[in-house]
Amino acid sequence: MVTLPLRRLPGQGMAPLLPNVPVPSHPADAVPTGARRSRIWDINPSLHCSIIGTCLTAADLRRLLAKLNAATKTDSDHTLHKRGVQLAGQRDVAGKLLHKTLDRRHEATVRRFARSSTPEAVRRLWLQALDEGDIPGAYWAVLTHPATDDALMAEAFGEIHMLSHMVGSSNRLDLARLRRAEQALGDRDDTIDRQQVRLQEAAREKTELRRRLDALESAVLRLSAAGAAPAAVPTDAADRATLQRRLDDERARAATLARLLAETQEALAAARAANAGQEHRAAALQAELAAYERAMAREDAVDADADALSAHLAGRTLLYVGGRPGLVKRLKEAAEGRGATLLVHDGGIEDSATLLPGLVSQADAALFPVDCVSHTAAGRVKALCRDADKPFLTLRTASLASFLAAIEQPGFLEVPSGPRAPQ
Repeated sequence: MVTLPLRRLPGQGMAPLLPNVPVPSHPADAVPTGARRSRIWDINPSLHCSIIGTCLTAADLRRLLAKLNAATKTDSDHTLHKRGVQLAGQRDVAGKLLHKTLDRRHEATVRRFARSSTPEAVRRLWLQALDEGDIPGAYWAVLTHPATDDALMAEAFGEIHMLSHMVGSSNRLDLARLRRAEQALGDRDDTIDRQQVRLQEAAREKTELRRRLDALESAVLRLSAAGAAPAAVPTDAADRATLQRRLDDERARAATLARLLAETQEALAAARAANAGQEHRAAALQAELAAYERAMAREDAVDADADALSAHLAGRTLLYVGGRPGLVKRLKEAAEGRGATLLVHDGGIEDSATLLPGLVSQADAALFPVDCVSHTAAGRVKALCRDADKPFLTLRTASLASFLAAIEQPGFLEVPSGPRAPQ
């Protein structure tokens, strides 16, 4: 039994909400044909925040407020959201324009839901939309449908609430990884600076030792030519032995210094390579995070920047080899949302390796995540793509973010020799 009062009495504006009335568990009667859909001001204000945040983008709100002659140029996305929530409770020109904007934005989904006349039928469409990822339009259609009861409304709100937690958690993890990568870069820079100082000091000491060694060798040569200049240098055996020992000591020190210098240079080269790798990984994380945020903001909105980023994918076929089975549906949806078709092969776990040549022949490019594909499958895909003069990309991880960042590279379909996605 559900007792959430989620809809106002029709036509009462800001009147008190309906009292808590238990919702029967048996199927409800169908609503009469032509029954009026709820307006946004009819819906409990506690749901307005989720409606504005889920069903409209910041760009939608900015355009809406501009029509109301409201200044929005300096408003943050959060400020726009708050203003949208305020409008949702107003039964005036602004509230009606907001409702019209939502209806126009999700017109196709609202029409599809309108063909249902019982809570059970509406719920089936809602569950289907959840599976297919058409959540913004379906949420608006459910909350305004005349057949929606409080139980279904509460269920839909609960799903949206949990989705917001999951998206926030994913973004926080990406940001945490990015911060760790940036910290590691800072530590690497400090290490390189210290090793650079040590290298310079070692080079100066080596130069000084070389000068002293040259001086000692000159002295030995002079001793050897003692007959030519007997007064210039000591000529007795003890003096020659002392000079020879000094010469041997300096040579040993020079050899030790040369070894230390070589080790320092090797360590510095390794640190520079590691630093370059960290910078590459940080850039990859930033690209993946940006791609993921664009995908979340985009949904089914008309986004000129997003369309520009995916224009090169229109009508193309991509092959994804390996990865995680649980992500396949989302990867396909991401590709289809950008006008491309995604073929999938699990790398030989269940799909036969003999299918790969045919799949590569159908695809314009191939992708595979290096952390979730066998060496055999990866090598096979590379060889097939090279033979067919088709590009392939190795993805940093088997994640949606890595996939999005890779396919949004405008040039990857035009490079025939297998470019690498950011690692």
